[in-house]
Amino acid sequence: QYLSLRRSAYSPIEKSIEEPKHRDKTLIMLLSNYKPRWASDFNEIKTQLIVVNQGLDISIEHVGSTSITHLMAKPIIDIDLIYSNQNDFEKIRENLACVGYSHVGDQGISGREVFKRKGAITKNNTLDSIRHHLYVCHESNPEFKRHLLFRDALRSNPQLREEYQQLKLKLAVKANQDKKLYADLKEKEAINFFESFFQIEKTNHEYS
Repeated sequence: QYLSLRRSAYSPIEKSIEEPKHRDKTLIMLLSNYKPRWASDFNEIKTQLIVVNQGLDISIEHVGSTSITHLMAKPIIDIDLIYSNQNDFEKIRENLACVGYSHVGDQGISGREVFKRKGAITKNNTLDSIRHHLYVCHESNPEFKRHLLFRDALRSNPQLREEYQQLKLKLAVKANQDKKLYADLKEKEAINFFESFFQIEKTNHEYS
């Protein structure tokens, strides 16, 4: 299904792909053209998270589609908060609770703990005004490593990025403005796309 992925995943491509200017109302509702402010939005949230977790050995990564220049995305910042000491998770959970986050479990992905602000009692202008998803993972978590691997591949390979964008556009049209349906479709189709990429990456590594 993703035959061109094999060509593009490791082909050096120098020419950048220009940001698309889609005007279809269906797409506008579900996806936005890339916005440079997403990077600054991430940095604002990152600053808040560092302050509340001061003294802990953590790193904070911007992941997901909003972290990829020129890629259309839902305007929600995806963030991985990474800790190195296994014993620090409870302290991180306490710290996040102090600024209004609720821990809602791993939602089916082991080791990737989800934190939400829905109904937060403790208010914070930055954290409440910028839509975001926050995940907390240990540095050894394979899902976190996959996030970074795929993010970095999309950042460095315009053709791979364009293929992924075309998949998202196709699913947005199919969902017909239904955000839940789009999320369900993307979860299934994106897994196929990701798995194709990771299989190629694994094969490439074995024969390198």
